[in-house]
Amino acid sequence: MPGLSKDQSSVAGNFERPASPALLEMSHINISFPGVKALTNVDFTVSSGEIHALMGQNGAGKSTLIKVLTGVHRRESGKVLFEGKEIDPHSPHEAQLLGISTVYQEVNLVPYLSVAENIYLGRQPMRFGQIDWKEINRRAESALARLNIQLDVTEPLSAYSIAIQQMVAIARAVDISARLLILDEPTSSLDENEVKQLFEIMRKLKNEGMGIIFITHFLNQVYEISDRITVLRNGNLVGSYETAKFPRLELITAMVGKELADLEKASSTKTARHQNVEEKEAFLKVNGIGRKGSIHPLDLVFSLGEVVGLAGLLGSGRTELAKLIFGIDRSDKGQALLDGKPVSLDSPQRAISCGFGYCPEDRKREGIISNLTVRENIILALQTRQGWFRFLSRKKQLEIVEKFIRDLNIITPSTEQPVKNLSGGNQQKVILARWLASNPRFLILDEPTRGIDVEAKTEIQKLIMELCNEGMSILFISSELEEVVRCSHRVTVLRDRVKIAELLGENINEEKIIHTIAEGGLKH
Repeated sequence: MPGLSKDQSSVAGNFERPASPALLEMSHINISFPGVKALTNVDFTVSSGEIHALMGQNGAGKSTLIKVLTGVHRRESGKVLFEGKEIDPHSPHEAQLLGISTVYQEVNLVPYLSVAENIYLGRQPMRFGQIDWKEINRRAESALARLNIQLDVTEPLSAYSIAIQQMVAIARAVDISARLLILDEPTSSLDENEVKQLFEIMRKLKNEGMGIIFITHFLNQVYEISDRITVLRNGNLVGSYETAKFPRLELITAMVGKELADLEKASSTKTARHQNVEEKEAFLKVNGIGRKGSIHPLDLVFSLGEVVGLAGLLGSGRTELAKLIFGIDRSDKGQALLDGKPVSLDSPQRAISCGFGYCPEDRKREGIISNLTVRENIILALQTRQGWFRFLSRKKQLEIVEKFIRDLNIITPSTEQPVKNLSGGNQQKVILARWLASNPRFLILDEPTRGIDVEAKTEIQKLIMELCNEGMSILFISSELEEVVRCSHRVTVLRDRVKIAELLGENINEEKIIHTIAEGGLKH
């Protein structure tokens, strides 16, 4: 089997072929990018009426394989059969016409158009030579109703949360008469109920005979919804397996080539939780800060050498709070004290000058600058903090950038590679490197492991604890309660944009957090 290491051979022995006729057959797919062999002789098969999970760490080749299938990238060799006929789409539009629809992890819609316009963009119903707006709105409402969503389809897409935008993208893909639906991390921004709604739709489509490719890093979801799993690693096929017969430990081993115990090392590096928060001297206090329509006034204390976790359901106000502290949004209440002195956190530039860093949830829109190189992205915050009249020399830039590429294990052919060409996990590391290069005292991490693989998650979690041990203060936001529990010394719990509790010591566990959120809801 191509690219299979010795330690994978026993896992690959469970290779499964689909029982029913193939809807899609990709065989011996090869593609390279400058300095990188992205896919090597990869085979991938999907049957009609099957939900097929495509798994692997970042850089494994999942997105590249999908982009080859949908005409974004041109394969160097190999063959693609769809419904028994050889196809070679030159664009996603051509693939769509063939019956292949894709929803990518990052929502690629037009935020300033209405929800209805986004769903029917490029295929608007016409009447007497003009767009039939009434029919567009009616059809859009019907398409969303299939996902059990009711909203005003005439509102701009930007008026809704990322979660709703993701569901609109899915509604658009489902509404197209597709035989194959590709979902690339569709649940990253969805809450539990929305995931259930999506899975109901996926099962319905499966029963209607549609093939579904499901790309995700959530193992529980893979085992809940998929029929088969294909694993890629470093651009090579490891194998395809029947989900019900493929233990989770073997899946992780197939993806990263390490035992589960190795992936849990991050937790062993963690310092003891603070039983008494007062033992740590606070360097930043926010007292009664809030913003109308965003988050209710609350108090928070941050100490150096401490990770404060922020837990809450989708829409609880986690990102809103992060943006207030970093000055992206301005608080209309309360005050902040830095080293005991009042400070106005009214802009990101002011926050940076105070030694703050911020890794946003939406790395594509708010984090990376896609057309700039890895080097340019990493030195951005440091150059801003120094001021443009104290320009960093090219030699100094390279010295800094090469250090962080090495320290964070950023996989890139060179410092001058456009950051948009890197995998999601490596883009996330570039954003982290940007802020670490500025030597911050306080780092805000909003979903730093969202949409990245198990190994990259472990590396980032380990890095968080190392930074904490070196004296940095960190605000850690994650939708995965297991991560919050593992990494945090204190946990602040939000419910409906209100701070309802702060958990310490042995109270920091998933059960307690869930119970606290539930009680907070009952109180209101």
